[in-house]
Amino acid sequence: MKKEKITLEPGEEFIRLDNALKLSGCTETGGQAKIAIQSGKVLLNGEVCLMRGKKLHHGDRVQFDDTCLEVY
Repeated sequence: MKKEKITLEPGEEFIRLDNALKLSGCTETGGQAKIAIQSGKVLLNGEVCLMRGKKLHHGDRVQFDDTCLEVY
């Protein structure tokens, strides 16, 4: 499994799930991220997450296909 880190900018408290998928390159567009999330293909901290606007905070882990993202 490929591991990626998503680093929050200073002053940022969170990043939205769909933006994290797009930023990390897991999906090319926000539309693809939306479809992946709503199809139940994305796990947040080990559980299926269907909310594309879900706020990710430090320490959250996202799994999609063969990639694991961790928010720092």
